[in-house]
Amino acid sequence: MTDFPYTLDSSDRPTFGLIVLQTDETIEPDFRRLLPATVNLYVSRVPSGLEVSRETLGAMERHLPAAAALLPGAARFDAIGYGCTSGTSVIGAARVAELIREGAGTEAVTEPVSALIAATRHLGVKRLGFLSPYVEAVSSVLCDLLRTSGLEIPTFGSFNAAEEAKVVRIAPQSVIDAATSLADQADIDAIFLSCTNLRSLDVIEPIEERIGKPVLSSNQVLAWHMCRLAGIADMPTGFGKLFDGDHQTLGKLDGRC
Repeated sequence: MTDFPYTLDSSDRPTFGLIVLQTDETIEPDFRRLLPATVNLYVSRVPSGLEVSRETLGAMERHLPAAAALLPGAARFDAIGYGCTSGTSVIGAARVAELIREGAGTEAVTEPVSALIAATRHLGVKRLGFLSPYVEAVSSVLCDLLRTSGLEIPTFGSFNAAEEAKVVRIAPQSVIDAATSLADQADIDAIFLSCTNLRSLDVIEPIEERIGKPVLSSNQVLAWHMCRLAGIADMPTGFGKLFDGDHQTLGKLDGRC
């Protein structure tokens, strides 16, 4: 055997980690489309229940440090995202950040709830329509949390699905029809399509064209917020009003989430 010398270098590309639910079939392909090609993305999964309830969502809390620890240990992450909207509402955003930092080194941690609040403030949204795939016992917790952040939720609707395998297979046209109906029910500034497993990315712009207002989704706001936290401006277009306009010129957000 011949031994060869080698040199080591390091990448200056932004590096993201993403913790995905075991049952989620949507967020990974969505993130491949939402993030700039310059971003290194590494994914880990966390055990999650086949059915969604406050109990199964809360049970993820004890698994989050181990899931974060399965991300590459030698990497220094600009941001790590936890891909569960309802899980964040049950566990708490601050607790999610604490648990992830137990397992991985990162400059920032975020999740869809903090990301949504940041997006609504960026867009000046005060009155938010809310569409959830889940049963009311789960969705109402998130609605209450958003209200405590200062948002009004004048109209709320759900598909009342409890199984993740059904959520991911809700037809895009059903989402369009439901969101359009909600927008007609009350005076709102924007509408939110909750759940990282809901196939919402391709319906954002069709709904915006119908209602004439911004449409936000869990995966869209999470990717946007991670890029903002990392100071990334070259974001792709075609994913709704949030990804268009002057946000592309804004610098890195101060502080940690």
